[in-house]
Amino acid sequence: MSQSTKGKLNYRCPSCFIRDIDIDLFYDADQEEFYCLRCSFHGDENRVLQLNEQAKFRYGLINKRILSFNEDNDALEVEIYKGK
Repeated sequence: MSQSTKGKLNYRCPSCFIRDIDIDLFYDADQEEFYCLRCSFHGDENRVLQLNEQAKFRYGLINKRILSFNEDNDALEVEIYKGK
């Protein structure tokens, strides 16, 4: 295995990020893939971007407070949660 180096962009490991662990991926130029030193994740740039978009979708309302669920097919009423 080649020496661990950062890629041209710092991508977060999607597997660790879903578990609230912020780890940057390393890039293996020989195999042209990103990998995580903490868990067993590895994949090309498209797979990393796809899984990071899934995480954004799942946690898209994380900083919002839901005020009302309304009727089916109606939009949720939300406000930005400011915390304490």
